[in-house]
Amino acid sequence: MDVNPDSPYYINLLDSKSHPEDHREYVMFHGCSKEGAELIKRDGFKPSSADRMLGAGVYVSRDIRKACKYPLDVPDSEKRVLKVRVNVGRVKVIDRQNHTMQKTWHTVHGFDTAWVPPNVGMVLCNQEEDCVYDPKRIKVIEVMKVTEDNLSQYDHLQSGVSPEDSHVYVMYHGTSKQIAVDIQRNGFKPSKDGMLGAGVYLSRDIRKVIRYPLNTPLMTIPDSDRMVLKVKVDVGRVKVIKRQRHPMQKTWHTEHGFDTAWVPPNVGMVPSNQEEDCVYDPKRIKVLAMLKVPNLKNVNPWLNNPLQN
Repeated sequence: MDVNPDSPYYINLLDSKSHPEDHREYVMFHGCSKEGAELIKRDGFKPSSADRMLGAGVYVSRDIRKACKYPLDVPDSEKRVLKVRVNVGRVKVIDRQNHTMQKTWHTVHGFDTAWVPPNVGMVLCNQEEDCVYDPKRIKVIEVMKVTEDNLSQYDHLQSGVSPEDSHVYVMYHGTSKQIAVDIQRNGFKPSKDGMLGAGVYLSRDIRKVIRYPLNTPLMTIPDSDRMVLKVKVDVGRVKVIKRQRHPMQKTWHTEHGFDTAWVPPNVGMVPSNQEEDCVYDPKRIKVLAMLKVPNLKNVNPWLNNPLQN
């Protein structure tokens, strides 16, 4: 299947704690001034000098919230965030200051990208950082103003992290092709009941939703009849439900006024041990894209080994 590399079918927003795989392409972000963005669009990226933390290269991050802080001395109205696609090539992890390859990962050892994981004490904000030696490995996809609406499109929150109240996050919903079309036309209709009671059930992990609707002993559903909806969710007030028979398991909205219930991963409530979200009011959910499951699997082969339920 020939798909434009900028297509939403590329599930290439790797969460910030995950090691980037060699020779993969990922979406990352670069913060700069409005003038800097115009220069980059016209002339391409120019590598930073060799005296930076990881030596010479183009500094990017998978965390848009980190990128939007730069340049530090420029007001948000004059900042721009570049959404870029990066072919990382060979990746070297630099996970401590004074690492033996901290500035020689490319020049001496031939790696293409250096990656600093989050929370290793190398970056002041403790977020991850990437340095790409060759600017030709980076393609600008979009230039964005620093607005909450733009930033929230890329808040792919890690599945083990509790969603914060009143934030907007990207999630996924798996369903049939026919129902997906109806949702696009008429909006979501809440389930009347379920593990968390009434609401719209979603997940931040596309591997979980890609198998829905589930097969049954009497019916096998082909992938050609499945769709994944990529959605943006304003979670409102969030209640964590982390055990079966929680006193608010089905009353978190009706009696306590929460807008979203969140089941963390690995708490024994979901067979796949993945996280799950239930949003009471469908008006909090906006469809961003309708994705055909066969196309998703063709473009992202790792999705051919999905989780159980």
